[in-house]
Amino acid sequence: MMPPEAENTLAVALVQRWDDYRAQSKTCRQEFSEEAVHDLRVAGRRFMAVLDIMRAINPHPRVQKTRRFLKDQLDDLDELRDVQVMLVEISETIEHLPELQPFEEHLQKREKRLLRTALKQVQASKPSEWNKRIDKMRSALEKESRKPDFQAGLLQTVDNAYSRAVQDYAQMDGAQAATIHRVRIAFKKFRYMAEIVIPVLTDQPESYFKRMHDYQSAMGDIQDVEIFLNALADFAENMPHPARKGSASFDPKPIRRFYKKRHTELVAAYFEDKGELSTFWRPAPDQPFPWEKSNDPLHHPSRHRGASGDQRQRRRRQSTPVNRRGLEEDAQNREGTEGAGHKDRPDHDQPLPAGSPDGENPGKEV
Repeated sequence: MMPPEAENTLAVALVQRWDDYRAQSKTCRQEFSEEAVHDLRVAGRRFMAVLDIMRAINPHPRVQKTRRFLKDQLDDLDELRDVQVMLVEISETIEHLPELQPFEEHLQKREKRLLRTALKQVQASKPSEWNKRIDKMRSALEKESRKPDFQAGLLQTVDNAYSRAVQDYAQMDGAQAATIHRVRIAFKKFRYMAEIVIPVLTDQPESYFKRMHDYQSAMGDIQDVEIFLNALADFAENMPHPARKGSASFDPKPIRRFYKKRHTELVAAYFEDKGELSTFWRPAPDQPFPWEKSNDPLHHPSRHRGASGDQRQRRRRQSTPVNRRGLEEDAQNREGTEGAGHKDRPDHDQPLPAGSPDGENPGKEV
């Protein structure tokens, strides 16, 4: 059961996540960098999860308008995120696959263009102008929370998000990466909503948030390879033919073999423990949560799923701030990606997320 303080859960989450988004937006405008952009994306997604719950309970136009702005901003930053993830990957692999060099140079130029555009977009946004709107949403939410069915409606919204993930899961096919991607998008939406409600539930395991993050990361790794292979194919198709005078040779075959093999391994690893999905939420409103079943121990992944998220942290580029001056610098000497990855900062969506149908670009994705 949900304790009395649950009445304030959503209002508190609205204020906290609004404050975090506003702070990250200010930081990003002042010191535009890969890490700052990532943190802004994460703060935006977490704030949007509150709005998703609010619009399910009471779809007021001001909630819809705020969410639409956030979604558009996240969509605008998706391509930059994907390019940066690919550059991180190349920095780790190019020693063994020197054929990647032309592709790396192409992505570096593309990143510079995207950074300039993103900087302008971030600087043009003014979240501080939303203060009155947020105050009105909070007041409306506090009134809504006094209704006798508020707690049930709050949990029902998360139930519905989980049910969507389960439905997509039932249609998942390991031979079709798009079906795994749909599960990831639905699961991510559920996960961010669950984070709002879980603190006021009881007896959930300490590992709950980390396991959800690792489960999502396993699917994110697959999607990142999909994005990489698609971008590689586009690049190879547009490369000048080596027979032409002055054109550089580029052979994508060794690269493609390498990443197709990795893709197969990642899909197999995820499918080995895909059933862990059933341990994150109750199957129906009249059913207990998995951790409430005393005779039904929680599933523990048989593989090193946690290593997936940790590995992503190690692989993050420690890029220099990409401010106005940084935009003019030559980004050839990229450092390794060792550090406490933005994506998860504290969790915060460790892997640089990719896109999604309902708030991100489905072909790629946060």
